[in-house]
Amino acid sequence: MERLVGTVSRGIRAPIIREGDDIAQIVVDSVLAAAEQGGFSLGDRDVVAVTEAVVARAQGNYATVDQIAADVRAKFGGHTVGVVFPILSRNRFAICLRGIATGAKKLVLLLSYPADEVGNHLVDLDLVEEKGVDPFRDVLSEARYRDLFGFPKHVFTGVDYLAYYKELIQTCGCEVEVVLANDCRAVLDYTQHVLCCDIHTRARSKRLLKQAGAAQVLGLDELLTAPVEGSGYNEAYGLLGSNKATEDKVKLFPRDCRRVVEDIQQKLEARTGAHVEVMIYGDGAFKDPVGKIWELADPVVSPAYTAGLEGQPSEVKLKYLADNEFAHLSGEALREAVSDYIRHKDADLVGQMVSQGTTPRRLTDLIGSLCDLTSGSGDKGTPIVLVQGYFDNYTK
Repeated sequence: MERLVGTVSRGIRAPIIREGDDIAQIVVDSVLAAAEQGGFSLGDRDVVAVTEAVVARAQGNYATVDQIAADVRAKFGGHTVGVVFPILSRNRFAICLRGIATGAKKLVLLLSYPADEVGNHLVDLDLVEEKGVDPFRDVLSEARYRDLFGFPKHVFTGVDYLAYYKELIQTCGCEVEVVLANDCRAVLDYTQHVLCCDIHTRARSKRLLKQAGAAQVLGLDELLTAPVEGSGYNEAYGLLGSNKATEDKVKLFPRDCRRVVEDIQQKLEARTGAHVEVMIYGDGAFKDPVGKIWELADPVVSPAYTAGLEGQPSEVKLKYLADNEFAHLSGEALREAVSDYIRHKDADLVGQMVSQGTTPRRLTDLIGSLCDLTSGSGDKGTPIVLVQGYFDNYTK
């Protein structure tokens, strides 16, 4: 009988992970227990994905406000620090900002507007245009911003992030001046020592600031790259990818992830005979149409994955085949013709019309986004996701 089910994504429940736990063994045991209870089995090229949060938690990869502050003091030496383009997030940046403020005497907080890098809005773009402000050129003081826009709040969180960040910095005993601009070089009118807090645009910001003659330019990816006073660390991403653990501690992005995914893959193959692909995933890469948030606040969707997840899909568009190549066919003849076309398709379809509209993104970004949506970010209790049938096509 023809199989009528394609890709299936299952959230897998697991115990609460604590520091020191064997994360690979827990993942394997959880997946196999779920398979036994759910009446399914693993097959080659199934994907087991584990959220980065539980990997980092098992590693004990944390840093406190004071440890972040110590690194800031060591690297900036008491200079006024320009904090450029932070995202607007209590979970993702507020604790980091407390550490930065604790380690400095004065911050110049340069916020992009109308929104941050990942789409969190300070103010509605329509209002910006209505007021005759050019966000590509105009640099606004805090007073000018308030005169123009008042005290707008985030559509989902109800937070006035300008006020929230300013008060947070001041409660750390640090002076602050708030500036709004979309050219990172605007900060150089206030200080020559800059911390770039953007995520995906950080390389460009650093380049522009250095070319403009800044005395010192660092990024969040250059703080906590090594242990500071016993802290956790991430040699590749530093504070990028961190999020709030407690009121004075952040969980950092996990490290040594390749070892983890390969360990899980080997253990599952030894127990099931199936060659399963494994990845660690963080934020997915998708945009909310109402809040306009582009979810991805981690530096990458997946910090590590097994070799079989390298690359991007090479797929043809079924509706294109049905409407063009085989428009004269229907029923069984159409099904056979499409199936035969898929079996003999080129390995590389880049630039071919038949692949147009097939989401040319990396496999890890696509699957990681699926996993992030499956596991959610709340109380589902499924930090592991099993994806089956992802690499199937119409012929299978």
